[in-house]
Amino acid sequence: MKFVCLLLLTVMSLAAKNRLSETDARRFAYLALAGLNREFPNKPGNVLRSPEDAKAPSQLTPVFFGHFDWHSSVHGHWTLVRLVRLFPKAKWNQSVRAELAKKLTREGLVKEAIYLKKNPSFERMYGWAWALRLGIELRALDDAQGREWATFYRPVEEAIVRNAKSYLPKLDWPIRCGFHPESSFAFGHLLDWARATGDQGFEDLLVRKAKKFYLEDVAYPVRYEPSGNDFFSPGLNEADLMRRVLSAAEYRVWLERFFPGFELGNLKTPVTVSDFEDGHLVHLVGLNFNRAWNLRGIVSALDGDPKSELLKVADAHEKSGLRDAISGHYEGDHWLGTFAVYLLTGAGETGSK
Repeated sequence: MKFVCLLLLTVMSLAAKNRLSETDARRFAYLALAGLNREFPNKPGNVLRSPEDAKAPSQLTPVFFGHFDWHSSVHGHWTLVRLVRLFPKAKWNQSVRAELAKKLTREGLVKEAIYLKKNPSFERMYGWAWALRLGIELRALDDAQGREWATFYRPVEEAIVRNAKSYLPKLDWPIRCGFHPESSFAFGHLLDWARATGDQGFEDLLVRKAKKFYLEDVAYPVRYEPSGNDFFSPGLNEADLMRRVLSAAEYRVWLERFFPGFELGNLKTPVTVSDFEDGHLVHLVGLNFNRAWNLRGIVSALDGDPKSELLKVADAHEKSGLRDAISGHYEGDHWLGTFAVYLLTGAGETGSK
């Protein structure tokens, strides 16, 4: 089983299309490093049950306390691990590894796992999704340091998977919105982790839920997107998930029902941002990235038309996202680099069934 999982991770790694230059990788690496140990400003996501819970973020979660909030810290670490893996000869590689080594310690990650066990709804499910995506990346960093970090990280994965396996059977309806609670985005990440690690029971649970929630969806109302502070397209997230769940033939049929005539309506036009200092309005930069990677994911599961048209739409959104990704304002800079790296390195394009 271990060999099969390693082989799958290798295949996923080779299949990913890295379109990120080393120069831009350096920019995004240093953007992520800037928030790695920046504890404040901070938006805690914990519920205060007693005075004991009113602690500084670094005391509650000693690894993932930077980048403004827990989930952004997790995917900031993911960004650095992915860039270290994809650019092993870059001049900045060793210095980034040194900073990661200070954070990804056995003791610190055990404390993170304990906190997740004590707080089973903490960061449900957006943070869980990125945490398992980080687990995939650590396992793919197949050198001595990567294997050590992956071993240290296992308790975090185990806590999240346990929480997810407890929660998902009780979730009776999908969550459809353009930000953190949205469920189809998380399902895609969790499903990729289950397949990468060989957790068949978890995979089966996720596939069953995805089909229950989304299989009968038709004529998605594209005119209702976006909302004013979206960083997700719930419709495109759903379509990107279902390519992971259905065979290629089944997916084509489902997609033509979901987007009749492949008409995307409002989803074709990149969004603009009126205020980069507003932490909610700047979400729209992330929406451009999210639409672009979902469209590329959808295209990866299709043959023939309408691939070329969908890629044109993806490219337009990518261009807009990259134009606005680094604004100099921490409200967006603490997380948008991750969305850019996810898109440009093809992180999610390899999960089709």
